[in-house]
Amino acid sequence: MNFIEELRWRGMIHDMTPGTEEQMDKEMTSAYIGYDPTSDSLHIGNLASIMMLVHLQRAGHKPFALVGGATGMIGDPSGKSEERNLLDETVLRHNQRCIQKQLEKFLDFNCGLQSAELVNNYDWMKEFSFLNFLREVGKHITVNYMSAKDSVKKRMESGSGISFTEFTYQLVQGFDYCWLYEHKQVKLQMGGSDQWGNILTGTELIRRKLGGDAFALTCPLITKADGGKFGKTESGNVWLDPKKTSPYKFYQFWLNSSDTDASEYIKKFTLLSKEEIELLQKQHDEAPHLRILQKALAEEITIRVHSREDLQAAMEASEILFGKGTAETLMRLSEDTLLSVFEGVPQREIAKSEIVKSEIAKSEMANSEMAKSLNIVDFLVDLTQIFSSKGEARRMLKEGGVQVNKTKVDESFVVDQHILSNDKYILVQKGKKNYFLVKAI
Repeated sequence: MNFIEELRWRGMIHDMTPGTEEQMDKEMTSAYIGYDPTSDSLHIGNLASIMMLVHLQRAGHKPFALVGGATGMIGDPSGKSEERNLLDETVLRHNQRCIQKQLEKFLDFNCGLQSAELVNNYDWMKEFSFLNFLREVGKHITVNYMSAKDSVKKRMESGSGISFTEFTYQLVQGFDYCWLYEHKQVKLQMGGSDQWGNILTGTELIRRKLGGDAFALTCPLITKADGGKFGKTESGNVWLDPKKTSPYKFYQFWLNSSDTDASEYIKKFTLLSKEEIELLQKQHDEAPHLRILQKALAEEITIRVHSREDLQAAMEASEILFGKGTAETLMRLSEDTLLSVFEGVPQREIAKSEIVKSEIAKSEMANSEMAKSLNIVDFLVDLTQIFSSKGEARRMLKEGGVQVNKTKVDESFVVDQHILSNDKYILVQKGKKNYFLVKAI
């Protein structure tokens, strides 16, 4: 497998310094990409760069993932309007461990010479004095060179200005490359196209300080066909951590891609071959309503980031929302998935004691005419107000228009504890499209 050719047909090359392709053909090459450690999870905005490292390793080269513990304390002026908050070392180390765990789903950290490595620039920056930094780094790069970078010029022209701290960011990142070149024999830095200027500062520092040849390669920033920002939803970032973004929501994000976006995403975010993607594209073009591309894309990425079991649960959850799921499927859903599926659906709360009380009464007075369980009409009207009157509830029950936990019910149905999903939820469907999630507390 040829690394550059693989990236090229996938549309993952934006800029590349001369000689990069020859270097990759000549020998096993170590390359790195930096990641912001200000969160304990990566998000799908990081996926393109992660996949670059995946292709690098598959082509026989060695990937390094750099966690910017030092640079994360400063902030990057490229595309950012404000500085980032200072994080302490304890938080940074925790975030580093979480990020490595996520990267282990993509990269092999135990395969000999090509093993992926995670490094943290805080390890070589924390003891670096200001005077040493000026002597070892600052003297090699001119202010004119630094000021000419687009990321700096934009901040200077924005009216808000740029602090000295952020101005020197490119020197810190450049020194990272220089340190990795000298101590880990890293000869290529990669990243998004917005990092091109910072990466070139690194190659320039290596040339001036060490007299070495280093290379740069960037991929295009991922965009959406409708102009919206990739990876953002109404609730914010789409995270790789299932606690921040449930596997169901993660799956749905890709499933809801437009045809145009899915055609691009499937090349950039999966390991499907060119022939496989071309076949999927042909099948999709012949029957767009089947959303073949979107389904393949969502399945591939969900399995990689989460698991095959999570994918299966997400697919079953999708069927429930669109009317194809069963009562058994519903009862298998985790609480997080259930709440994700029915986010935005009207919710009602009732006291669980109302259900328990009726069961106790029925048990204790089984042979008495006074024994009374919680009937569906009282549940739908008095307890939940899903229907405004008992007459309306009875009419719809008689017509088969009410479902409880995906099962049609009539007026004889009894509400008891065994119908509670996750020991607290009851799903009521009124007509074809009106859902209500009842929580027993």
